[in-house]
Amino acid sequence: MSATTQLPPKAALLKKEECKGVMIFAESLAGSVSEVSLQLLTPGRKIAEKLKVETTVVVFGRQDPKLVEAPISYGADRVIVVGDARLETYYPNVYGDVLVQVVQREKPELLLIAGTLRGREMAPYVANVLETGITADCTGFEVDEATRDVLQIRPPFGATMLAHIRTPKRRPQMATVRPNVFQLPPRDESRKGQVILEDGLRVPQPSIELVSIQEVKKEEVAIEKARVLVSGGKGIGSREGLVLVEELASEFDGVIAGSRKAVDAGWITHERQVGQTGKTVKPTLYVAVGISGSAQHVFGIREAKVVAAINADPEAPIFDNADYGIVGDYREIVPAIINRMKRPKP
Repeated sequence: MSATTQLPPKAALLKKEECKGVMIFAESLAGSVSEVSLQLLTPGRKIAEKLKVETTVVVFGRQDPKLVEAPISYGADRVIVVGDARLETYYPNVYGDVLVQVVQREKPELLLIAGTLRGREMAPYVANVLETGITADCTGFEVDEATRDVLQIRPPFGATMLAHIRTPKRRPQMATVRPNVFQLPPRDESRKGQVILEDGLRVPQPSIELVSIQEVKKEEVAIEKARVLVSGGKGIGSREGLVLVEELASEFDGVIAGSRKAVDAGWITHERQVGQTGKTVKPTLYVAVGISGSAQHVFGIREAKVVAAINADPEAPIFDNADYGIVGDYREIVPAIINRMKRPKP
């Protein structure tokens, strides 16, 4: 954004007693609602049921009607489509301004936004204009049914405890939700709901200029979807250590990932980082090679079914969170595992 960009004017404060309902802002990709946004229907529906209110999903841009109805099959009661062609390209101030207008019309008591790069960028803008509280990177929710306050749960950075945060005076309560913490709800094609085409909203001019779009080539399997992950940490010593990690992943028919220290060292790309500042994963098997096991990293693998650790330090914290552990030099252990896997079965 340019240095001359002005902060948006504050919106009229919403009264707590006039706000009802759970609203989810859903990102759309290639004409369909993103999966990480649909995941928010899992906590959103549970909160709505306790508060005895409806769940509304809001999407921007012209959409294929069949794809717009997908949130209903995943549990939404209503879908609001702001079908302005100018919203087909994401601009943070434009999206934020239009979402504020939708919130002012609908008056939800809770607004959930996926904690993606876009969501984390736009959500504070919306909270600032509405002058309400926001909790980032939530991993759980509870409801105080007496006050209708939603307890927004998140792990403080670098800590093993959980913070419970509430917004007792302002509405809507707002939270960004960590992707892939919640399972996608079961899909029910027979569900019925309401699709509302919203118009008459002001769409401001972007405060930045889109110069070009370049598609980033990604791996065939994202780490969030992988059945087996072999992850390298600082203990692999160098980029060359990835050769063994990749070979082991290949034998498992899995993909590679890494800890923050491996990413900071430039050995593994950020999109493959596992942990609190990276991605939450839930593979059937997670193999940690040379990873000490900080609280931030363990947070990212808590949904893994089986964790196996290889580390030269017998006191490494990763062993406290592993189902299987091998103490020793990974340069000896990994080749031995690979050779054993290649050995013909009797």
